[in-house]
Amino acid sequence: MDTDTIAAISTPPGEGGIGIIRLSGPAAERILERVFRRPGGDAAPWESHRMYYGFLRAGEETVDEGMAVLMRAPRSYTREDVAELQLHAGSYILQRALEICLEQGARLAEPGEFTRRAFLNGRIDLSRAEAVMSLISARGEQEHRAAVREMRGGVTAFVRAAADRLYEIQAGLAACVDYPEEISEEEGAAEMIPRLESLIRQIREGIQERSSRLLHQGLRVALAGRPNVGKSSLLNALLGEERAIVTSVPGTTRDPVTGEMTLDGVRVRLTDTAGVRETRDEVERIGVERTRKAMEEADAVLLVLDGSMPLQAEDRELMARLPENGAWVVSKGDLPQRLELPETDRTVLRCSALQPESLEGIRAYLRRFTALSDQMAVTQPRHLDALRRAAGFLESALETVRTMPPDLAATDLQAAQAALGEITGDQADERLLDTVFERFCVGK
Repeated sequence: MDTDTIAAISTPPGEGGIGIIRLSGPAAERILERVFRRPGGDAAPWESHRMYYGFLRAGEETVDEGMAVLMRAPRSYTREDVAELQLHAGSYILQRALEICLEQGARLAEPGEFTRRAFLNGRIDLSRAEAVMSLISARGEQEHRAAVREMRGGVTAFVRAAADRLYEIQAGLAACVDYPEEISEEEGAAEMIPRLESLIRQIREGIQERSSRLLHQGLRVALAGRPNVGKSSLLNALLGEERAIVTSVPGTTRDPVTGEMTLDGVRVRLTDTAGVRETRDEVERIGVERTRKAMEEADAVLLVLDGSMPLQAEDRELMARLPENGAWVVSKGDLPQRLELPETDRTVLRCSALQPESLEGIRAYLRRFTALSDQMAVTQPRHLDALRRAAGFLESALETVRTMPPDLAATDLQAAQAALGEITGDQADERLLDTVFERFCVGK
């Protein structure tokens, strides 16, 4: 890394107004000088962080016109010399530009190598490096806001605070071990126990599994009901597109059909399931089993009932099976209503797929499940796994301190510290770094 200069296309493939070639490393300035000609200004030294107009050249051939900028270390993304060429975004132009840079001594960057260099050069810690990819891949407002919090150090602050408290506990244990004539085992344990209990609570509060899953996977909503009650029409109406096939033939939907919409910045994954009824059709029976599984795994269930018909036996069975996170949705409100519901504490929503305004009640109901705290610090699955392991080691240390000599807890305390260090990269080996950065695009 100290001697290589890397290059990559940093913009998505396809045609567009501007495409960017990025270089980073000790030869970035030299390569830039060789491939980019400034009209009447090639003899003048390049100024850092100044945009220049000129031409991309391959020998005497003009490949494109555009802009170029040099950012000298350490005032760059990687804390190395960085150069960027801003050209017309055509697949041939950008590929040719990249080839020209490689011919001048650069090598093709590996996935995430620019950000990896930023981490290794101390510009960002590992959690902030991961936040870069989260920001790029955000598909909703809440994902974007969480990524911005991570980039601004939300995860770092949380983990560093926990690590500092753990260091204090370890220092107290060391004093107890080194000066037994001044601090007895009983006194040391009495001081450590409340500190460990408090730290475990702090870490456990940061493990917000549901919020993390909502951000990264979206709210899972299952539309259930017997055949031909209007589930597919409701799905299409909520999504605003013809996602599911709608016919008057019961049992049209055999496999779950999924589509996404956004509520308050959170992705909502709606699944239209197969109608539940007794059947001898093997394929339809498998679909019914998948429906029941989808209902069990969903964050919210919308049990769709046909408002134009009396309750059927299949309706009553599904109403009895409906989990606590479910609501009754009376569909086909545009038709004469013949459905009579029993008294219930359930939320009852009435709608028609043909009347868009009637769907607002369903959206309002689903918003109950999408609330996320703005104070959330830890959202990445890898970070949550490290926190769970840290909390487990601390709980083991706490049990040791309560029942055995405190110095026997040292190994668990060190393991907890190492788990916290994995999040920020203080305890990161090459294998962990490879796992983190292989998800990145080449140009980032």
